[in-house]
Amino acid sequence: MKMNPSCTNFVDQQYFCVHRSELEEVGDQPKASRSSRHRHKLVVMLLRRPMAVSIVTASVIGALAVAPAPRAVAVPGPEIEYTYDVMVRRHYDFPGNDAIGYGFAICDKVSRGQPYASVMSDVKADVLPNDEVAANYVVSNAVGILCPALIWNLRNSAAGYRPPAE
Repeated sequence: MKMNPSCTNFVDQQYFCVHRSELEEVGDQPKASRSSRHRHKLVVMLLRRPMAVSIVTASVIGALAVAPAPRAVAVPGPEIEYTYDVMVRRHYDFPGNDAIGYGFAICDKVSRGQPYASVMSDVKADVLPNDEVAANYVVSNAVGILCPALIWNLRNSAAGYRPPAE
């Protein structure tokens, strides 16, 4: 079996180059022989492989595009949360318009062991509105958000607390 001299490598010689013996005398069209059928099957197989890879790749990319983004579970910083709670959600007026500084001052009082009744009376004197509910909200949010390690100190000092008669 003679190989076509224009073929450069083994694969070309075996599958893609047309043998001189397979050419018809009249034209340059190859005969429908076993070799050409085999060559056709190889070409079809080589064309199908990239198509299959393309389909799988497109499917994966499409599935990723349709998948929902993970839900954000970030929590704002304590200063932001406290400021939002006492200045935006409920509007309280603090001395010097410094809600964060006042909240940390409440934390300092609780950490020093100042009684709950004393902390509440200070808040009622400084913050507007100055009723019992507003003062309780400011104190509990300050300790619960800005210094959560002091919650038990606050609870223990508030045990037995009775609001003064108004």
